[in-house]
Amino acid sequence: MAHALLKIEGINKRFGGLHALNNVGLTINKGEIYGLIGPNGAGKTTLFNVLTGLYQPDEGTFTFDGQDLFRAKPHVVVGTGIARTFQNIRLFGEMTALENVMVGRHIRSKANALGAILRDKKTMAEEKAIEAKAWELLAYVGITDVAFERARNLSYGHQRRLEIARALATEPKLLALDEPAAGMNPSETEDLKVLMEKIRKDGVTVLLIEHDVKLMMGLCDRIAVLDYGKKIAEGVPEVVRKDPKVIEAYLGAAHA
Repeated sequence: MAHALLKIEGINKRFGGLHALNNVGLTINKGEIYGLIGPNGAGKTTLFNVLTGLYQPDEGTFTFDGQDLFRAKPHVVVGTGIARTFQNIRLFGEMTALENVMVGRHIRSKANALGAILRDKKTMAEEKAIEAKAWELLAYVGITDVAFERARNLSYGHQRRLEIARALATEPKLLALDEPAAGMNPSETEDLKVLMEKIRKDGVTVLLIEHDVKLMMGLCDRIAVLDYGKKIAEGVPEVVRKDPKVIEAYLGAAHA
């Protein structure tokens, strides 16, 4: 039987008179690649922000790996095992690629301010371990050749991979990716697909927002569709793509 890793029910989020999320519920099972699609303004990124603690939902329930995360703060969410990337890349531009990944390890480090000042053996050993893990993750996403380059100088594709490496540095159980293929050429998109399949194979569940519907249909185990803040469809790709509500949301009532 499938093991439910993340489960939300009745999630509502309002911004003044805008009902951005309207009674949204979904369950993501351990080990799957779960896709979230929908037209612009459907509420996809808002849902991501709720799941990662950036937005506080108005109503609903939210459990992850058996823990109640309803209205939990971002550091609590990432500590339980949810990491994310952003639609607009958010790297530390003046830091190197290696340093960016090392920053992602802070949630798993045990050093305190005193240890950082005194540079004791325990702190130094942990810092070396963090650097070694960062190198490992750069190799995992295929960008060790730019380890000492400033993040702002990297190509767009490399920046996307770097952001994924930094998220993986937190040791997530669920990796939430917000439009990772945006702006990529077909070759880069295919390479990204291979990487996501490798991440899932290595035991990390993936939640994916992406406008490339062809990529989603060929990659995801299940897909949910949002439109105007409501979930209008959910299921395996073959069923979702034929759903009249989905066709209407993307192409209009005449096509549906």
